[in-house]
Amino acid sequence: MQETSVVAPPSGSRDRLCHDSNVRRIVIIAVLGVALIVCAVVSLAVGSSTIPLARVLELLRHPDDSNESYVVTGLRTTRTVTGIVVGLALAVAGAVMQAVTRNPIADPGLLGVNSGASLAIVLGASFGGATSVSAQFGLASAGALVAAALVYSVSAWGGGGASPVRLVLAGVAFSAAASGIIQGLLLLFPQTFNTFRFWDVGALTRTDFPMWLLIGPVVVGLVLVLAVSKGLSNIALGDDVATALGTRVALVRGVSLVALTLLCASATAAAGPISFVGLMVPLAAARAMGPVRSWIILCSAVAGPVLLLSADILGRILARPSEIQVGLLTAFVGSPVLLYMVFRLKGERA
Repeated sequence: MQETSVVAPPSGSRDRLCHDSNVRRIVIIAVLGVALIVCAVVSLAVGSSTIPLARVLELLRHPDDSNESYVVTGLRTTRTVTGIVVGLALAVAGAVMQAVTRNPIADPGLLGVNSGASLAIVLGASFGGATSVSAQFGLASAGALVAAALVYSVSAWGGGGASPVRLVLAGVAFSAAASGIIQGLLLLFPQTFNTFRFWDVGALTRTDFPMWLLIGPVVVGLVLVLAVSKGLSNIALGDDVATALGTRVALVRGVSLVALTLLCASATAAAGPISFVGLMVPLAAARAMGPVRSWIILCSAVAGPVLLLSADILGRILARPSEIQVGLLTAFVGSPVLLYMVFRLKGERA
């Protein structure tokens, strides 16, 4: 019998392939960066009132006391910045979530973080009259943190650690319970319902909060994500493989949950529970960037704002002079994507 041997590709070929992949990734991110700039400009130029682009640019350079100046430098600027930060936070949180749970259809709501933030806001409004901006941001952060800690503790109960399957099951159970409590409170407290129903739909129209309350926690969350990005790539391969590669799995997963809490709490408090951004963007980023989690996170950080601003702009155009809230549009687009992923995964396992 003739022996056959497997010949490894020359190191030069491997280096060339790696270089080509990195060049392709950089080009994709550069294109997304240009798209983000275009979306930001269009977001400033398009609204329920028609203001010429030249006038918009003039008001950005030299604001005055006119109503047009308030619309451009106040409402639209705040809305655009909010869309960029919220889109970035949700997309990066989704990329981290999919690595931590090793679930390609995971999103930030899977661990109950968004539900915890929503429940805390409803509880505060119902029993404490907490309707101010700072109170809602604080409640959302506390609720998200408690939800993440509770879900993680329940999933780790009984030994064996907080496995991805346990995290998902505990998160789904908590989200269902929180949703039931929220609906009950809204029925019991009509005033809370009037306050909550505008926030619950998911929108970028809120302008009554200090921007540092949104940007500050998101920056801290991003720093934490960058600190554990290499460990996230290893965890995505499995806990045993990650441990063999020297990754401290429990530490990386714990830091990731803190980062998720900060990112999701800030985004939820500012814009309400916007769904599917954390699902769609990391999925597309993983296909474009490959298995390296740091590249996926970077791509998600740029693509998330592009998706959210595009949906917001589309909502202004379709229903002018009124508008469709961005949360409705992302849900409308995201539901088919989720169904497609379910059938695709089913086909892969068949």
